[in-house]
Amino acid sequence: MTGTAVPILMYHAVAAAPNDATRALSVAPEAFAEQMALIGDLGLTPLTTAALAAHWRHRRPLPARPVLITFDDGYEGVHRHALPVLAKHGFPATLFASTGWLRGPYDTGGGLDAMLDWDQVRELADGGVEIGGHTHSHPQLDQLDDAALAAELEHSTRILTDELGVRPLSFAYPYGYSSRRVRQAVRAAGYAQALAVGNALARRRQGPYALHRVTVRRGTGVAEFERLLEGRSIARDFARDRALTKGYALVRRARQVCRKAIRSRV
Repeated sequence: MTGTAVPILMYHAVAAAPNDATRALSVAPEAFAEQMALIGDLGLTPLTTAALAAHWRHRRPLPARPVLITFDDGYEGVHRHALPVLAKHGFPATLFASTGWLRGPYDTGGGLDAMLDWDQVRELADGGVEIGGHTHSHPQLDQLDDAALAAELEHSTRILTDELGVRPLSFAYPYGYSSRRVRQAVRAAGYAQALAVGNALARRRQGPYALHRVTVRRGTGVAEFERLLEGRSIARDFARDRALTKGYALVRRARQVCRKAIRSRV
């Protein structure tokens, strides 16, 4: 069972009328309800991120047909639309919250659409949703220097711990970007596991700090969603995404080299 491939679903906003900034990575409330019903009909077993990682870390057998339901950033629709559906089915999930985007005393104004407030985050936690880290201001972590990287992780982790009374165990990289240095920093910040994107099924051999997820978006129909759950045709469905990601990775690495060169001359 330790070799089991697990679909980790990555959601963002769940909204009937998302704005332009979040539309592509949002899902309609009725689509989300249909997707959760399909998970139930297929007999899959949802887990939190921490639960999956603990199974793999201790080499314990996984439950039948495991799946993870995760949400990034902290959009208000996760509470309004997703939580009632999750509760109806008795499904756990994981929310990776960017603390500076949530409404309340730490709000930096960077949220892309209507965001959760802290009372809603606590209600999600009380409803069986694991709350994980997603930094404070949602930067590209591999583009930060060591001091800024540590500050992002420490600040957001401290806020989550203070507000929820429990230290977060799981982390998701903003934009999915990481590097060996970033993964080491996430581990040093006290996180036991972290999720990337990758648009592939998660496997134990990926390591606890680079687990892959598959993106669910507004254009994901029910047939494609079922293929994601079963691990069929994922490479074909996300071929364009992977090509764009590889191209942008080259650009970002070049920018990073330029910044290092500039700093070395200062």
